[in-house]
Amino acid sequence: MKDDMSLGERLASIVGSSNVLIEDVVKERYSRDALGPHRGYWQDWAKITKPEAVVRPKTTSQVSAVVRLCAAEHRAIIPWGGGSGLMGGAVPIERGIVVDLRGMNQILAVKEDDRMAVVEAGVVLKDLEAQLNKKGLMLGHDPWSLPVATVGGAIATNGLGYLGARYGSMGEQVLGLVAVLPNGQIITIRAVPKTSTGPNLKELFVGSEGCFGIVTEATLKVFPIPEERLFCAVEFNSFEQGFKAIQSLYVLGLKPALLDFGERDVSFLPPEVRALLHFEQTAPTLYIAFEGIQGEVDIQKNRANEICFRYEGRELSDQKAQEFWETRHEAGDRYLEARERGEVSAWPNLPPHIKLDFVHVSISPSEVLGYRRACQEITTKHGVNIWEFGLWNRPELFSVVMFAQGGTEEEALAKMTQAVDEVLTKAQALGGSMEYCHGIGLRLAHLMERELGEGLDVLKKIKRALDPEDIMNPGKMGL
Repeated sequence: MKDDMSLGERLASIVGSSNVLIEDVVKERYSRDALGPHRGYWQDWAKITKPEAVVRPKTTSQVSAVVRLCAAEHRAIIPWGGGSGLMGGAVPIERGIVVDLRGMNQILAVKEDDRMAVVEAGVVLKDLEAQLNKKGLMLGHDPWSLPVATVGGAIATNGLGYLGARYGSMGEQVLGLVAVLPNGQIITIRAVPKTSTGPNLKELFVGSEGCFGIVTEATLKVFPIPEERLFCAVEFNSFEQGFKAIQSLYVLGLKPALLDFGERDVSFLPPEVRALLHFEQTAPTLYIAFEGIQGEVDIQKNRANEICFRYEGRELSDQKAQEFWETRHEAGDRYLEARERGEVSAWPNLPPHIKLDFVHVSISPSEVLGYRRACQEITTKHGVNIWEFGLWNRPELFSVVMFAQGGTEEEALAKMTQAVDEVLTKAQALGGSMEYCHGIGLRLAHLMERELGEGLDVLKKIKRALDPEDIMNPGKMGL
């Protein structure tokens, strides 16, 4: 290769000239993921820059060659999946090369007897689900972003979906994988359901947001489509009653496939914002589903109803429950449509002086109700309203959606940022975690030392050992 070739020419020699994109409009599109300006911490986006180029490899060997070239040229590498991340994990903060893996979109094998699927990292989850369904199988990972998220992106953030109560997070469904290390070395981790041969190296890449390498292929657990799936929706007089009912379900040992509980207050929203969001005031409502073999599901649903009725729950119509299930991916569809229009947010375009943000914390069930009260005190102190409290998948996975309004964008942003920080650090002070669903990315990196303590030093040592030039997704996760 000639020394006087440009970086773009060298990249083109690896992936082909049509797979190296340098147009300004393309680079602008790849400088954003689904984290929009309506949320707190927007000042972090002063760090964002456009990539130098976008490459679209087709094979693991091409990814390896691109990484080797970038390492030699000391260029940052930003792995890109579906671009639906909500934490800025896929945005460049140093000029470098975005590696868009969506060209690696082959379903290599579906092993029905083994209940495994071998897929490339760029496969869109919705496409994989459709192919599995044809064989009587399904994914256990079912996030809001199913229409746009890729397998590699879901692994990188260890995402959680609507069926996580039964099947766990995306990382728990990974049996083995192929990854490219920061020096271009290709590593293959055997796809087995259980091993006792030292620490399982797949965990180095699950949830690592591309900081330790790029996942290019994965073997996933897949599951038989259940014989039966029953939904129900139950309304409660208070959040406390609903929470106690959910706790009782888990104490009894019931294991729903879906559990979504929320209490929404939109009374403080300006009418024009309420119309834009299409949300209505709701009493605390639990959406729950059980699935499995016939007979078993009826028993579980009946016992769940008994417990909910004990806490004055009122069963809503089957249509209400079914509607929740059928519309669960609408936010993903909206994001896909918005991106095709050149927009970057999955949410409607709110006025600049209005901020809407959400947090997902993991805390002990015994702390949930006290933490909820603390969140109310914190947000009131900062002049922020709580739009929704919720639980997702388990009683200890707690979410808060907040709304801030100021005379200016800066005032609204300051209110929201201060409230979110204090809500998150309160969860940490209770021994909990500041995020259970979307990863850390750029947005929560400043709280990683508080979260992990000495553990962050351990991760930094691993990062330096594997990536001494710090080229792999630099600046993310506090690394």
